[in-house]
Parts: sequence; structure tokens; C-alpha cells
Amino acid sequence: MMISVRKMKHCCLCFLSIASLSITSHIAVLANEPTNAQEAAEKKARENAEVAEKFAVWKETLSPTQQKWETVLEQNLGSFYLPLYQRDKIAGRVTAWDYVEETPGLPRVLLIGDSVSRGYTLSARKSLSGVANVLRAPENCGPTAMGLKKLDIWLGDGKWDVIHFNFGIHDRRTPIADYEARLEELIARMKGTGATLVWATTTPIPSDWKEGPEVSQMMLERDAVAVKVMVKHGIKVNDLYSLILPQLKETQNPQDVHFNGQGYELLGQQVAETIRNVLTKE
Repeated sequence: MMISVRKMKHCCLCFLSIASLSITSHIAVLANEPTNAQEAAEKKARENAEVAEKFAVWKETLSPTQQKWETVLEQNLGSFYLPLYQRDKIAGRVTAWDYVEETPGLPRVLLIGDSVSRGYTLSARKSLSGVANVLRAPENCGPTAMGLKKLDIWLGDGKWDVIHFNFGIHDRRTPIADYEARLEELIARMKGTGATLVWATTTPIPSDWKEGPEVSQMMLERDAVAVKVMVKHGIKVNDLYSLILPQLKETQNPQDVHFNGQGYELLGQQVAETIRNVLTKE
């Protein structure tokens, strides 16, 4: 079959038009992309500012009590977690830091811990629905040094029946003597609330993590010290380390201290079961 010269010219022109449009669109996209670290930081700052504006509008629709909680989060979540949390809320997603509408008469439980603790909060909260009001500290609680500095904010003004806590991964380079002394002080202050305390062992650090295999051993040494302190004070130990260790291949993210959904579900269920047993004994 012969194709006319006119038709060939028409096809070529169409192809060129489409290609030109594609190139123009690509150039437009590239024009909006940062070309260096400063531009990337400025772009991120603009995006975070836009999210914060939308979040402020959403916040105004809340009750005074919930607005107060959101203000606490704004003051404590920090520059990394706050924008992430605000994005989740304006998108309508449920998070570990959500305001908890407490059921009167139920025990109050406080979870203190780092990002691993944040990961299992929703699972524990769901499992204890109708059994206890499960809240968490309004930030990634980091190392024991931060705990000493921020504990009063985390405890707030209410009465706690159970405080489930961990300080571990962020203390991996804290001198052992300092780590032990800080745990002693934190325990004394938390016991002053009248709450029953539960210590969670630190979940495993993989040997291929970015900081090297020696960190895993450093954390095991600190966890052993922590357990010794808990036994000394008669504090129940929730051994999350032993729970998750045999299942790391299926539950822990590659070369990471964090877990996938299955891992957090397992951890959250054991946290809930431990707290339920404590409440039953009380």
C-alpha cells in the first residue's frame, strides 16, 4: 500500500507537535524542581508552610479541648514529625498522636517511647478499646536525657493508671552509667504519679544497620542494665525483644530498626495484652 506524501507530512507534523508538547511539559516540570540543596530546603519549607495553613483552618473546627491537645503537639513534635502529622490530619488519616476522646471510668494508659513505640500505638489502642483509654506522649520521646527534660509535659495534669515506657535506641551511645542513673531518676518521677510502670525491652537492631554491627551489641548491654534496674524496682518487663526476634525476616524493614505493618501489629498486641494483665491484677 502506498502512503501519500501529504499524509506522511501530516503524520510527521503530528509527531513533532506531540514531541514538542512533551518536551515543553518536561521543561516546565524541571523548572519547578530544585537544583541544589538550598532550593530543595526552600521548596520543602514552602510546602510545609502551606500544610500548616490548611492545618490551622482544620484546627479551628475542633472543640477547645482537642485544640489544646493539638497545640501541645505543635509545641513538641518538632520540625520533622509535625509536618508529617499535619499532612496526615488534613488528609483525614488516623495517627498514633490523635486526640483521644476518653471514655469516663476507664483506666488511663500512657505510652512513652520512640518511633517504634509510635508504630505499635494504634494496634495497642485498638486492642484495648473498651478496656482502657490509651494515650501516648506528644512526641518521639528519644533518649533518657530528653525524658528528664520533657517528662512533666508528657505526664500532663491527669492521673495515670499504667505507664508503659521504653528508652533504648536513642540511648545507644549514652554511657552505661549515665543511662542507668537517668532511668533511676525517670522511674522515681513516674512512680510519683501512682501509676503502675511497665518497661518494654528495646527491639533488635539489625547487624547491617547504617551504624554498623557493634551498635546491636551496645544496645544489648544497655537493655541488660535496664532490665536489672526494673527488677530492682519491681517493675514488670514486657519483653518485646524476645517476641519479635524470631520473626525479624518477616517483620523488620531491610537494614532498618523499624517494622512493617505485620511487625507493629504483633508488637501492639503484646503491649495490649501486657497492659490488660496489669489492669486485671489491679
